[in-house]
Amino acid sequence: MTESTPFVLEAHDLHKTYELEKKSNPVLGSISASFQQGTSYAIIGVSGSGKSTLLHILGGLDTPTKGHVSAGGRNLAILKQSEKNQFLNQGIGFVFQFHYLVKELSVIENVMVPGLVSSNSFQTVERHALELLTNVGLEKKHNHPISTLSGGEQQRVAIARALFNKPKFLLADEPTGNLDAENAEAVVALILKAQQTWGMGVILCSHDATVYQKMQVKYRLHNGLLALENSPVSSIV
Repeated sequence: MTESTPFVLEAHDLHKTYELEKKSNPVLGSISASFQQGTSYAIIGVSGSGKSTLLHILGGLDTPTKGHVSAGGRNLAILKQSEKNQFLNQGIGFVFQFHYLVKELSVIENVMVPGLVSSNSFQTVERHALELLTNVGLEKKHNHPISTLSGGEQQRVAIARALFNKPKFLLADEPTGNLDAENAEAVVALILKAQQTWGMGVILCSHDATVYQKMQVKYRLHNGLLALENSPVSSIV
């Protein structure tokens, strides 16, 4: 793949079933879709429809019961663990509804974590983290404890951390779920600004129309199947 070729994240006939109390509970069934770097996507669905499960499988955090995900033409299921870890750290940035920030670390230290994992020099990592915090408007709070930040500010820190390695895809799982309308709008604007700046792909899960309407392509997840919005969706067989 050349630098000019867009990176593609693809789902190939994904199924996911959980075994609960000796019963099979299908969550996803026969999902195939292609997501191209540089485009923003929304996955729409009610709570409990499997949006998070699908996003985690696409990002390599979970494995499907059947089918596979390919990233840049490579099947994630057959990658060595070291290769998969590199893919997760370099190729994918995650933003969750809950920030998962480290309370014991300062704002800038939280943003620095992905860079330190990659064994870059401390000074280089710190400088880049401060640049990202400037981009999200939090440079003046870089040494503050996480606990002193508002919910919206913490989500902006989480976005800066997810963007540290300029990932090919940013996966956002209900990133505005705990925010008021003003902060939610600011967070979505920040995600789209980052997408345009670095040419990332964005896959965002949400059931909030004010959020998902801002994405270029919209999919609806219903009864375990994925379809373009306004296209007919059946159910898991």
